[in-house]
Amino acid sequence: MAKVGTYIQESVDELLNKVSWPTWSELQNSAVIVMIASVIFALIIYVMDTSFSNLMKLIYDLF
Repeated sequence: MAKVGTYIQESVDELLNKVSWPTWSELQNSAVIVMIASVIFALIIYVMDTSFSNLMKLIYDLF
């Protein structure tokens, strides 16, 4: 049980003293980049899905 306590103490010490946390502006910039990338990926998937759907309709209409 002592090992668990030591582990928790060392984890807290590392999180508070050894980790360099990003600033608020860095977090905001990262969030904007993630949102833009998500929108781009969603648009790419939408275009691919719509194209494939139209292609399949065309093929089914031939038969």
